[in-house]
Amino acid sequence: MNNRQLFLQHVAQTSDAPLALEIVKAEGMYMWDVNGRKYLDLIAGISVCNMGHCHPAVVKAIQEQAQQYMHLLVYGEFVQSPQVAYAKALTQHLPENLDSVYFTNSGAEAVEGAMKLAKRFTGRTEVAAFNRSYHGSTQGALSILGDEYWRNAYRPLLPGIQHLEYNNYASLELITHHTAAVFAESVQAEGGVNLPQLEWIHALRAKCNETGALLILDEVQCGLGRNGTLWAFEQLGIIPDILLLGKALGGGMPLGAFISSRTIMWSLTNNPVLGHITTFGGHPVNCAAGLAGFNALLESQVIKDVNAKGELFRKHLQHPAIKAVRSLGLMMAVELESFEVNKKTIDYCIANGVLTDWFLFAPECMRIAPPLIITEEEIVQACKVICEGLDQL
Repeated sequence: MNNRQLFLQHVAQTSDAPLALEIVKAEGMYMWDVNGRKYLDLIAGISVCNMGHCHPAVVKAIQEQAQQYMHLLVYGEFVQSPQVAYAKALTQHLPENLDSVYFTNSGAEAVEGAMKLAKRFTGRTEVAAFNRSYHGSTQGALSILGDEYWRNAYRPLLPGIQHLEYNNYASLELITHHTAAVFAESVQAEGGVNLPQLEWIHALRAKCNETGALLILDEVQCGLGRNGTLWAFEQLGIIPDILLLGKALGGGMPLGAFISSRTIMWSLTNNPVLGHITTFGGHPVNCAAGLAGFNALLESQVIKDVNAKGELFRKHLQHPAIKAVRSLGLMMAVELESFEVNKKTIDYCIANGVLTDWFLFAPECMRIAPPLIITEEEIVQACKVICEGLDQL
């Protein structure tokens, strides 16, 4: 059997119709399949490869760290220089209250750790999150995920969860002195790139201050430059009590983090000791890769061009079939009439060398979230293919 047949037979599937592209090489903005076909990547591995595929600095850091040491012991017991260096670099670019980093294997595990941390620190049990929000697929993260279609098959889930409406003031009244934490995406990604109203997000911050609930901002998808600033919350004028990172954090390697103040984070150290533990979280090779990617991001200054590139997409995404384009920087949702229309267009794009996708809670919307290094010429070419696909409808 060939690799595709073996993939379908022996690798656990997440849907009954996977793309099943057999990619043999990826570099920069492009991927190549086993037949030599070249694909322009418009989704960056779902916001993972912000600096493109196989960035030379990341590859070098992986090779060098792998030669020094890989796994040593479970997280938190040994001083591992890649963890220390990356935590220092991150906190140097964050507000003063976000000075303690707990590295995890993924964004979902960061959500789980933050939920435990909030309950432990506040002594409360209730958690609030928002409809059309995505926080991961593990049991705890799924409990706060904002769509019943995805939750229902796995009940019973965690008790004490309130689902609120994003940008809705009345929902804020459900946050009380019993609420341990409120989870919110700085920009709702899987909902189809929904932006928070500034007055509302400030009211949310104020309500958390009033009730003593911790405000947890999920920037797993939108962090690390995707929205035109290093952190999306910089544009909102608020600071979270806990920040969640993942995806692009590892430079292409699996890495997540929840970040808070040392005071809050210290509550995981006692009663019980080892309040949150992980074997591979903060793996030294992954932290070395992430730090190299982070430094490359800062040194390249690509973030300053993100908004202009987003505007160029908007300029060239002009077609009668496009109902709306919602975006912040290089996170974009192109709204079409239906999922069927969107899927046909996506299939056309892939067949013509442009890889794109749809959103979990907005299947009628095409996802555009390319590596931040995309050029103007590549943007124009991608938009041309998308519009040609819409012409075929």
